[in-house]
Amino acid sequence: MDAKEKKELSESDIKAKFITPAIIKAGWDEIAHIRREVTLTPGPVVVRGNLSSRNKKKKKFADYVLQKEKGVPIAVIEAKDNNCTISHGLQQALGYADILDVPCAFSSNGDGFASHNKAAAAGEDTETEFAMDAFPSPDLLWQRYKQFRGISDANEELVTEPYFDAGGGKEPRYYQAEAINRVMERVAQGQKRLLLVMATGTGKTYTTFQIIYRLWKAKKVKRILFLVDRNILVDQTLVNDFKPFGSVMTKIKNRKIDPAYEVYLGLYQALTGPDEEDKIFRAVKRDFFDLIVIDECHRGSAKEDSAWREILEYFEGAIQLGLTATPKETKYASNITYFGESIYTYSLKQGIQDGFLAPYKVVRINIDKDLEGWTPPAGMTDDLGNEIEQREFNQVDMDRKLVLNKRTKLVAERVMKLLNATDPFQKTIIFCEDIDHAERMRKAIVNASGPLAKENSKYVMRITGDSIEGKAELDNFIDPESRYPVIATTSELLTTGVDAKTCKLIVLDKSINSMTTFKQIVGRGTRIDEPHNKYFFTIMDFKKATELFKDPEFDGEPVVIYEPDGDDDPVPPDPEPGEDDAGDYEDDGQTVKKFHVSGVEVRILSERVEYIGEDGQMVTESYRDYSRKNIRKEFASLDDFLQKWSSTKKKAAIIEELAEYGIELPKLAQEVGKDYGDFDLICHIAFDQPPLTRSERANNVKKRNYFAQYGEQVRAVLEALLDKYADEGVTSIENNNVLKLDPFRTLGTPVEIINGVFGGKAKYEQAVTELEDELFKKAS
Repeated sequence: MDAKEKKELSESDIKAKFITPAIIKAGWDEIAHIRREVTLTPGPVVVRGNLSSRNKKKKKFADYVLQKEKGVPIAVIEAKDNNCTISHGLQQALGYADILDVPCAFSSNGDGFASHNKAAAAGEDTETEFAMDAFPSPDLLWQRYKQFRGISDANEELVTEPYFDAGGGKEPRYYQAEAINRVMERVAQGQKRLLLVMATGTGKTYTTFQIIYRLWKAKKVKRILFLVDRNILVDQTLVNDFKPFGSVMTKIKNRKIDPAYEVYLGLYQALTGPDEEDKIFRAVKRDFFDLIVIDECHRGSAKEDSAWREILEYFEGAIQLGLTATPKETKYASNITYFGESIYTYSLKQGIQDGFLAPYKVVRINIDKDLEGWTPPAGMTDDLGNEIEQREFNQVDMDRKLVLNKRTKLVAERVMKLLNATDPFQKTIIFCEDIDHAERMRKAIVNASGPLAKENSKYVMRITGDSIEGKAELDNFIDPESRYPVIATTSELLTTGVDAKTCKLIVLDKSINSMTTFKQIVGRGTRIDEPHNKYFFTIMDFKKATELFKDPEFDGEPVVIYEPDGDDDPVPPDPEPGEDDAGDYEDDGQTVKKFHVSGVEVRILSERVEYIGEDGQMVTESYRDYSRKNIRKEFASLDDFLQKWSSTKKKAAIIEELAEYGIELPKLAQEVGKDYGDFDLICHIAFDQPPLTRSERANNVKKRNYFAQYGEQVRAVLEALLDKYADEGVTSIENNNVLKLDPFRTLGTPVEIINGVFGGKAKYEQAVTELEDELFKKAS
C-alpha cells in the first residue's frame, strides 16, 4: 500500500490493518491481553429543569487497553488515522493512563509507535518513537508495571490472582479495578489495616466481593468476616454480590459462630453487646478470622469505645479492611487514625463527573417563620395547654422545640406539588427531625396526596426504628419493581446503607450539621438506574442543609483531627439525636418539651433552583442556557452554522454532533414549547434568530410554487415528504425508509419510487437535498 492510499484509510482501518497485527506479533494474546474500544467513563449526565442527557463529549474511550490478567491493566494505546503524526494521540493516551494508574502510554498512526514510559530509569528517555514491528512484549511492559507499582517478584502471584468471572463479558469499572488491585498489592506487601473510600452507589459491595474472592482463592486468607450494622445489608449481600461463595458462606445468627464455614456475614450487634455473655466473638480463637471487612466503617468503628472496635482488637492479627463513603474525621473519632490513610478514594464529585453517579438539582425553599422567626404572644399556650416559652423561635427550633402544624402541612403540600408536576410515583425519602416529626409528616402527606393515598394505604409509610410495619415495607420501598411504598418518611433509618436505586426525590426537613450524615443522605439518590429511567435526582431543602455543598469538606481530602492519648474521652459530649428519638428529647442533659401550635400561619418566602455544573459547582442556568453555550462551542457564529447546515448532506449528522454535548433537540423543543424544527431551534436558541415552525416553513415552500418544475409523480412524492417534514422534522425525510410508510405506499414500493419515478437513487437524493435547500433558504 502506498502512502497516498494509506492516508485515505479510516482510523478503524489503521487499527485493523496495522496496529492490532503489530501488537499481536509482539506476543500479546488477542483475547486474554487485548481489550479494544474500552469505555472508561460514559460521560456525565447533564440535568437542567426536569430534563437530562449525557454529555458524550466528555466520555473517556480508549482504543486499546493491554492487561496482564482480566482487571489488571498495564498499558494504553491511542490510535489515529494516517493523516496525523505518530505522537498525535499520546497526550490523550496519557490521560487514560493516569485514570488507570499505569506507567505506559502509546500512540500510533500506522507508521510507528510513540511511547511514554513513567517507569523509565534515570538517564533513560521517557518518550521515544519506534517502528511498527518493535512494539514491547507483555513481559517487558509487565516489568515496567511492577516497577511503577512497587510489586516484587515474590508478590507477583497474589497480585495476578484472577478475578471472579460470572460470564457475560462484565468487567469491573476502572475505579473498582484500581481499588481491588491496590488492596491486593498492599496485602501482598504485608499491610494489615486498610481503608477504601468510595462514594455511595459506586459498587463497594461488588468491589469487596472481588477482594475477598481473590484473596480466598489465592489461599492468602481462609476465614473471612464481613461486618455490617444493618440486617438488610447482610440479606442483600447474601443473595446478590456474594452469591458465588455458595455453601462456604453463612450468616451469623442465633448468637453462634459455626466453625464449619469460611465466609461469614454478620451484624456487629449479633457478635457483641453490653454484657460479657453477648460477646460471642470470644467463643472462637483470636486467629479464627484471617480477614475482617467492616462496611460503612464511619458508623462507629473508629471510636475507641465502639462495639466494633473491641471485635477488631480481639482479632488484631487479621487483615482489616474498612469501607466507607465518608471517612469520619472529627474531634472524637478518626478512621484514618485506626486504619491509616485511604489507599484509594473515589469521590462523589468524581463519580458524577465520570458519569457513573447521578447528578442532582437542588430546590431550596425558605419559609417565613424559619427565616424571620416567630415569637409567641405573652402567656400563649400550645394545643396541649402548655405555656410557650417566651422567646424567638427560628429554623433550628422547627419540629425540634416548636411544632407549627401549618408548617408541616405546607411542606407536605409543596412536596406533592413537585411530585404531581413530574411523577407522583417517583420514590421519595423525606428526612425529618425525629420519629414524632416523621409520623406527623406521614399524616400530612396522606392528606396532601388526596386520591393517591386513598388508592393504596402504602403510598406513604413511616420507616423508622420503632415502626414494625414501616420496617417491614423497607424491602418493597427499595425494590425497583415494587410500586409501593412510594414515599418514606424517616429520621435516621434511611441515611445510610440502604440501596434505593430508584430514589428520585430527597426531601430535607431536618437540621443537618454533620458532613458525614449529609453525604450519606445525598448518597441515597446517587445511583443511576437506566432500566427505570433514573439519571438524576432532586433534593428539596427546607432547612438550608444543602449549604453544606459549599463546604470544602464536602468533597475535600479528610484531615486527621483526632489523635487520642490515654487521657482523651472519645465520646462526644453533645451527640445528635438518634433514630429512636421521639417526642421529647435530651438537649445538654435537659429534657426539652415540644410546643405544638395549630393556629400560626406560615408561607413560602422564596424558592431557588440550582444544578450541579460540570466543574462540580452549583449553577442556576436552564437547559436552554446550557444548550446555547454548547451550540456556540460547535458553531462560532450564525454564518458558521448556516454554512455547515447547507453543506452537510445528512442534517442528522449535525443533530448527532450536538447530542454528543448532551443537547437533545426534542427535549429543547419541550422547553421552548412550539413545533419548531431542529434548524429553527438552533438558530433561535444559539443565535437569537426569530424562528418559524415546521408547518410555517412547509407552507412557505408551497406558496413559492416550488413544485411546478416537477412532473406529477415526482411532485406527489415531494409534497408528501414536505408534509412529513411538517409533522416530524428533517431527519424523517432523510431516511429512505420513510417511503415504506403512508402515503408513499399508495405510490409504489421504495424501489419503484426511487428508480421508476426519480430515475435512480442519486437523482432521488438530489431532489431531497434541493427540497431541504428550499425549506431552509432563509434563517427566518
